[in-house]
Amino acid sequence: MPDADVLQGRYAELVPLKADDHADMLYKAYEGHDQLWDYMPYGPFSSASEYRRWIQQTVNTSGHRFYAIRNLETETWEGVASYLRIDPANGSIEVGNITYSPALQRTRAATEAMFLMMQWAFTAGYRRYEWKCNALNLPSRRAAQRLGFSFEGVFRQATVVKGRNRDTAWFAAIDGEWPALQKAFDTWLSSSNFREGVQIKRLADLTQAIRVSSDPLLQNRG
Repeated sequence: MPDADVLQGRYAELVPLKADDHADMLYKAYEGHDQLWDYMPYGPFSSASEYRRWIQQTVNTSGHRFYAIRNLETETWEGVASYLRIDPANGSIEVGNITYSPALQRTRAATEAMFLMMQWAFTAGYRRYEWKCNALNLPSRRAAQRLGFSFEGVFRQATVVKGRNRDTAWFAAIDGEWPALQKAFDTWLSSSNFREGVQIKRLADLTQAIRVSSDPLLQNRG
């Protein structure tokens, strides 16, 4: 089971999510951006105290391991992600509950946070690392593909979320792909890949040859 207290990178630091340590700062980062919760089974939250209560109730739920994400370039807590559907016996684990504030989106810290979680899973011996999202959530589908997850299909009418049908898009990376994915992340995250904060090589280009299948919806949209 996931037991890492700190996932430490150059641009991001992940620590177990705690209401007392993180609720107020995260709520401030999310405030005024209710669209962040459109595809989540919870939120938006009307106050910091409501968000605090959600953290208190959720982090104690078995089967999840939530992390707060600190952007080391701003020294601010700016996002959350978790492990879920954790199945050590079969070597399968999912990353989800990814809620990035606008300040964290499209930063090196945002990408490195996903790399650190993937790295922990494969280093710990997991065989399969999953990403699932609402099939309508195109930004999430693009993110999965950019990060090197292969598209595995859409489960129609998989669940009902907030009273609405959810078709679920499935993506995964497996342990045999990890060495090449790690190299792609290392290349992208290298300081030499940035000039005045702008990337030189795109991560999607680095992971393209590693993915065994691409999302046809994204291909159709160019």
